[in-house]
Amino acid sequence: MMRLERQVGFWLGTLALLMLLLYVLGGVLMPFAAGLILAYLLDPVADRLEKAGFNRLGATLLILIFFTLIFIIVLIVLVPVLATQLAGFIERLPGYVTTLRALAAEQGGELIEKYTSGIFEKLGISPGGAAPDIQNSLGDIVKQGSQWIGGFLKSLWSGGQALISVFSLLVITPVVAFYLLLDWNQMVKTVDGWIPLKNREVVRGLAAEVNSAIAGFLRGQSLVCLFLGAWYGIGLSVIGLHFGLLIGISAGVLSFIPYVGSLTALVLSMGVAIVQGWPSMGLFFMSIAVVGTGQFLEGNVLTPRLVGQSVGLHPVWLMFALIVAGSFFGFTGLILGVPVAAAIGVLVRFALRQYLASALYHGGRVGVPTPTDEPGS
Repeated sequence: MMRLERQVGFWLGTLALLMLLLYVLGGVLMPFAAGLILAYLLDPVADRLEKAGFNRLGATLLILIFFTLIFIIVLIVLVPVLATQLAGFIERLPGYVTTLRALAAEQGGELIEKYTSGIFEKLGISPGGAAPDIQNSLGDIVKQGSQWIGGFLKSLWSGGQALISVFSLLVITPVVAFYLLLDWNQMVKTVDGWIPLKNREVVRGLAAEVNSAIAGFLRGQSLVCLFLGAWYGIGLSVIGLHFGLLIGISAGVLSFIPYVGSLTALVLSMGVAIVQGWPSMGLFFMSIAVVGTGQFLEGNVLTPRLVGQSVGLHPVWLMFALIVAGSFFGFTGLILGVPVAAAIGVLVRFALRQYLASALYHGGRVGVPTPTDEPGS
């Protein structure tokens, strides 16, 4: 018992120390955390290249060159367009909000009375009295939401710290990823050698389960985000929606958090479509069609095939973990939130299996049925 208490105390102390370091050095650790995740994602590619005849250095260099070319192409082609659209969206956002509030005030009452009068009558509510309240509520929601979005975008656009963080991600992260990817197998072997011999098989089994959960989600969800960003961005641009590429790619990135990306694409595209196309609603319905089709493909084709159902990351647990990690540790917490959430989920399931197989659960010796286990009890 004392040995178990010492082990638990040691690991809890280690965890507390790591969390303290992450909290204090979160901003500094961000590019290193991103490089670690990137190396983890690319390790299977390097392993396959090794099997094809490359040595580890050659495989790592080939991957680095490939991703450098992709980065340069994106930097030259995509970034200027997105920067221009972001600046234009921030500039036009107050006008969009004013127009939406005016339309809600002018047309909202008529539309509410036309489409909801029957529902209000069944509920015993006077449509004439309820419509102004709904209009005011809609106007307040639009105003508050626009203020939050505008403040966030302005801080993102003009914040010096954000620019420094982006620069460090672009410069330091690839270098860190290169060296970690080069020595990945050796690092894994070294860490494996530190595991106590008595617990090695159990720890290896847990590590394999954690790896399966993290790899299944990170690699699969990354492909889902890439597809959705392209689908929303190209689709909204093709139908002629202003800032369609910016809205689509932003939604694709946010799709890493369940439902947030699709909701972002839906709300922003509908708001811009109403202002841009009014009084015609054609653009509005086309925007809904683009986002709805993307959501259908994500839920019924992409996620089941690429992510699967066995990764053990429930959407609610994932959102909670990302919110908590982001609140305490900033952007570094968001980067590490998914791997940590997956590891915690695996450890909790392991502890639950141990408990269900223990004498504490059975109320006696393991394998000996308790009175409640007798037939007919």
